[in-house]
Amino acid sequence: PWAIGLAFNTGWWLAHSTKNDWIDQLNNSNFIYISHNHPDHLHPLTLSKINKSIPIVVPNFVTKSTEMYIKDLGFKNIDVLDISKKSIEKAQNRLGLKSSMINWIVSDINDFKPKKKYDLWHDRAAFHFLKDPIQISNYVDLANSSLNNNGKIVLGTFSIDGPLKCSGLEVSRYNEKSVRDVFDKHFTLLNHQLSNHPTPFNTTQEFLFSVLSKK
Repeated sequence: PWAIGLAFNTGWWLAHSTKNDWIDQLNNSNFIYISHNHPDHLHPLTLSKINKSIPIVVPNFVTKSTEMYIKDLGFKNIDVLDISKKSIEKAQNRLGLKSSMINWIVSDINDFKPKKKYDLWHDRAAFHFLKDPIQISNYVDLANSSLNNNGKIVLGTFSIDGPLKCSGLEVSRYNEKSVRDVFDKHFTLLNHQLSNHPTPFNTTQEFLFSVLSKK
């Protein structure tokens, strides 16, 4: 999360004011998901203000820089999810004794079975990598079964005018209607907004951010 201050060596700033109760909202979350360690996602000043015992979930990156950075900030409840057991084992070996401070989960996101229910499902940019209709349907079912009654999804995807690929992988692109249609089985679309995301490479990527509520 990025709630206060600047990012990318003062090159980026927040486009909108942060709500006054943002610290309470984060501290009352079931977990925080950090997709990668760019400073607009892993923001030290923001993270310094919140409860260090809150669960932190990060992808299993090769270098382990994200989880080590979070540990250095004082967080202790870190979950790392990866589809590959071998990748998990390599990561554990690389961290040595420090690996015992992290909760390791081997699972495909479509097969992930959380041991508890959540109030908020936040997906910054994972869903749009799913291309297969069965996987997309499974994702919607998983989000539904993982959320409490009246739970919400905050979903970030590339828009219809967004890029065709990300990190060399093909993505699915969405508009208001297609998001509504995909999630209609279990969710109601409450709001949506287009956002142009400037990259460090002087390009822009158009995202569609949607808020959905469990029926």
